[in-house]
Amino acid sequence: MTNSFGEFSRAKMFLCIGTNMIEAHPVAATFLKNAVANGAELIVVDPRKHKLVDQANIFAQIKVGSDIAFINGLMNVLIAEDLYDKEFVTKYCENFEAVETEVKNYPPEKAAEICGVTADLIRQIARKLAKVKPAMLCYTLGITEHTCGVNNVLSVANLQMMLGNMGMECGGVNPLRGQNNVQGACDMGALPNVYPGYQAVINPEARAKFEKAWKVTGMDDKAGLMMPRMFEGMAEGKIRVFWCFGEDPAKTEPDLSKVHHELGSVEFMISQEIFLTETAKYAHVILPAASWGEYEGTFTNSERRVNRVRKAAEPPGEARPDWWIFKEVAGRLGHNWKSASAQEIWDDEASKLAPALAGIKYSRLEGDGLQWPCPTEDHCGTCVLHVGGKFTRGKGLFQAVGWTPPAEVPDEEYPFVLSTGRRLYQYNSANQSSRAGMNALFPEETVDISFADAQRLGIKDRESVKVRSRRGEVTVPARLTDELPAGLVWMSFHHQKGNSNWVTNPVFDPVSLTAEYKACAVRVEKIG
Repeated sequence: MTNSFGEFSRAKMFLCIGTNMIEAHPVAATFLKNAVANGAELIVVDPRKHKLVDQANIFAQIKVGSDIAFINGLMNVLIAEDLYDKEFVTKYCENFEAVETEVKNYPPEKAAEICGVTADLIRQIARKLAKVKPAMLCYTLGITEHTCGVNNVLSVANLQMMLGNMGMECGGVNPLRGQNNVQGACDMGALPNVYPGYQAVINPEARAKFEKAWKVTGMDDKAGLMMPRMFEGMAEGKIRVFWCFGEDPAKTEPDLSKVHHELGSVEFMISQEIFLTETAKYAHVILPAASWGEYEGTFTNSERRVNRVRKAAEPPGEARPDWWIFKEVAGRLGHNWKSASAQEIWDDEASKLAPALAGIKYSRLEGDGLQWPCPTEDHCGTCVLHVGGKFTRGKGLFQAVGWTPPAEVPDEEYPFVLSTGRRLYQYNSANQSSRAGMNALFPEETVDISFADAQRLGIKDRESVKVRSRRGEVTVPARLTDELPAGLVWMSFHHQKGNSNWVTNPVFDPVSLTAEYKACAVRVEKIG
């Protein structure tokens, strides 16, 4: 997030696009609902009429995968009616002309044709955004889990720069991260192209710094493999060892038949886990890990806030913290890692090697934590990024992007669009929530379907149906709902039986390699 949750209570307006915040991020949604109760306006843009819409002043029910066309339509109106922030664009940004040229291709009527909403609604929302300033833009995986996910993110950034909503309180671009500590994992270098602190592995100066700190030489000067390429390499015999910890790809990756084949193909697999997950069943060695309440450390949340995690209980049996396991294995491979606690790892390594974290020390995390960047120990942390139009790269860069459809669209054989996501009563792969009693509230997967489609197919509520795609099929109860338009069905992946990922499409954004979980073509069949 460029901004902070503390600003929600003072915000005048929210534009929420591609987010089912109430179910997927209920704590953040509470801040938003409180703000709306205090008078903030809310615009929701989403294919589903989920519970967040109940709070909204305006709802645009766009088609799945049409976000860029919709946003380009908004920007077309802002430019055509001279409503954008010319001073901010001219003074603090560059390459505006490229976006201006691109969005001329998306007059409201054209954008409406793609999105499935009216041209008048697009104009209404554009004018409202120009009138109420600043506005906070929030999104979640409904923006990123597409083959055009990176372009979707560029598009929302274009919109907020055009409105002059960057670098100020109660504005900005605010992605709510998908899982606990995803932000912290990325900050620590859990990406194949960066070291901790987002320092590029292809940068020779960064590489030399880390080689010196880690007392090694010859570190690779090329970015590593993203997960889809790793899995393909396992099936091809190019990746011989796979070490998986805190992740359950046998449940969460698209096209599970393909994934299970890849997991079964690798020569040697290690699973470092707190439970026997679906993925752990493929492991040759299982290393028992401590859970989040059984060790010391830090988590970093969506607003870049680093908080202490304190041990509440001793790990059971032979379970150990992840860092301890890695250190012990490294020692047996001939590497003597000095840090012997989570505090030493942070104070002596992370904060020393990542400039954005340099001022964050364990001794400063006793209260409500600190938000990076925090470059020095007398710095109070950064609540709002890009203040005064000072972007990380200098000026804000507009990048023109055009709309592209999902990789797989409905046809005569597979007439429905399937979109997927999370439900309130389970958490991600459900390995923790299902063991914590939440199965009593959400015990099995369903396929959500509109009343109109159910009536046409002769399907009753809770009746078992088959959902088929070109990759597989699942049998699940139907849940009839008014949240969906005709032609769209929706599922989650919390339960392995009936998991939506048996049918999802293993296609990916070409830059981020994020899977297109939000769109694939399926058919729904009444059984018998």
